Amino acid sequence: MASRRNAKAFEDAPRAKLDKATLRKAMRVFRYLKPYRGWFTLGLLLLTITTGLSLLFPLLLGQLVDAARGDAGAQTDLLGRIDKVALTLLGVFAAQAFFGFFRIYLFSWITENMLAHMRRETYEHLLRLPMTFFAQRRVGELNSRIGSDIAMLQDALTTNLAELIRQALVVVAGIVLLTQVSIQLTLTMLAIIPVVAIVAVIFGRFIRKLSKQVQDRIADTNVIVEETLQGIQNVKAFANERWEALRYGTSVMEARGLALKGARWQGAFVSFIILCMFGAIVLVIWRGVRMLPAGEISMGELFTFILYSMFIGASIGGLPELVNRMLKAIGASERLMDLQEEASEPISLEERKEPLVLKGAIAFENVAFHYATRADVPVLRDVSFAAQPGERIAVVGSSGAGKSTIASLLLRFYDPVSGRIMIDGKNAREFDLSALRDRMSLVPQEVLLFGGSIRENIAYGKPGVSDAEVEAAARKANAHEFITSFPDAYKTIVGERGIQLSGGQRQRIAIARAVLKDPAILILDEATSALDSESERLVQEALDQLMVGRTSLVIAHRLSTIRNADKILVLDKGIVVESGTHDELIADVNGLYHSLSRLQLDPATA
Repeated sequence: MASRRNAKAFEDAPRAKLDKATLRKAMRVFRYLKPYRGWFTLGLLLLTITTGLSLLFPLLLGQLVDAARGDAGAQTDLLGRIDKVALTLLGVFAAQAFFGFFRIYLFSWITENMLAHMRRETYEHLLRLPMTFFAQRRVGELNSRIGSDIAMLQDALTTNLAELIRQALVVVAGIVLLTQVSIQLTLTMLAIIPVVAIVAVIFGRFIRKLSKQVQDRIADTNVIVEETLQGIQNVKAFANERWEALRYGTSVMEARGLALKGARWQGAFVSFIILCMFGAIVLVIWRGVRMLPAGEISMGELFTFILYSMFIGASIGGLPELVNRMLKAIGASERLMDLQEEASEPISLEERKEPLVLKGAIAFENVAFHYATRADVPVLRDVSFAAQPGERIAVVGSSGAGKSTIASLLLRFYDPVSGRIMIDGKNAREFDLSALRDRMSLVPQEVLLFGGSIRENIAYGKPGVSDAEVEAAARKANAHEFITSFPDAYKTIVGERGIQLSGGQRQRIAIARAVLKDPAILILDEATSALDSESERLVQEALDQLMVGRTSLVIAHRLSTIRNADKILVLDKGIVVESGTHDELIADVNGLYHSLSRLQLDPATA
């Protein structure tokens, strides 16, 4: 699937073993623990205390049995000894409950603070990543990484890690205590553990591989949902609901098949563990009962030994599931660290106090460009032109000629492969990237509005502005009239991606946003090509006002909208083949511009 190919570049293929590189990468997650390491140490101390208190339970129960049988010493004050042991047990339970509450809350508090920091840092890093990254990734996949992978880490760090440590402590401390009760019975029980451990390692590796494949498949299903809902208008227009349902259903069933395969192996593993553990307990009981008549062990000691064996058996039986969850968390953290290791743009998220002083002079000097994924397909070749501050430069050409690429290079979404772009006589690469883009504004053909109100979408051009400034920008964009025709006016919710508004209305919102930003350089990427005649007239009027006093780069499909441009560049296969004013270019009857103009006026003559 396409998402699988995209994911391949994003994360390693599932590995059968937990190698050092994977562990080292996963351990980077714990750098978020550093500010809370003191509290984490306290949490581990509380965990050790509660584990130790739980291990007192079998010992005290054994003493209670011996006290009741009178095996603990003289028969006098028998009830007193029973009461003392029982009260001690109650005290242990109370202490365990007290320390257990603070241990659970402390681990949850530490985890939530860690993950909040991780979510912010991961999202901020995503915002800094270049357009080349997003060109090779799908939104649903990235959303799944930030959502499901961090949620998996949340479970691991809140409960699974502490429980894994607790169970390991129970196994180790329990075995030590067993040797104090009876070395013979301990050796009998330990004879089974190496076999179980070897099988656990083999199963663990295989189950981890399956678990990672399931996660990948679930990410694929999330991508399908994301794409379908984003393009729901097209889905319904083509009556393709059934096809989308089948596509999603197929992906879900593939994930289900992998999950069930993992469940079968995991079930077999757990069943094997249960058989081994409880078989060991039966063997221990049989051996212990045979030792009773010889006086090698008391009834209370045998009872204690059996309880410790059950504690250890339950802990070992629970370890595979905990290890499996931790392996999933390690896989999730590995992917998050892969994401954080992606090279980012030098973008600052600090508040900019003063805007960059920019006149708006632009010069492309022998610029060549190709996309990293298609190095053999040149997009621009030796492109040179200049624009003085306040000039309007139009770029025309057939589809695929490289028009929008010029806009992307000017915005520094990408950098030229060769040549350079100068702004106010300075190489564009030498400017602070955030400050430079802050002095530019883009009005694209397909306007993306965020799912808030009209006011919020206009104010996106300059967050924190007053209502009066928003209204003034809307008036300049010929948007105030249609906005106030809505019952909620500027508070009207535009819907997902602005679906509640028409194309012309969305364009005028985008223009108002650009007006509010007050850029030195304005980029119009076929801003009117998808509009009807009336909407185009209103939008064009707003654009004409917006371009006054700004250096404007106009990428045009309809040549009628660029007649007044100071200079028109005609692109063909990434090369500037003609340059001049409208009158100069239209006069050349053999030129490409003249041919494009005639084609638009009378397509039948082409």
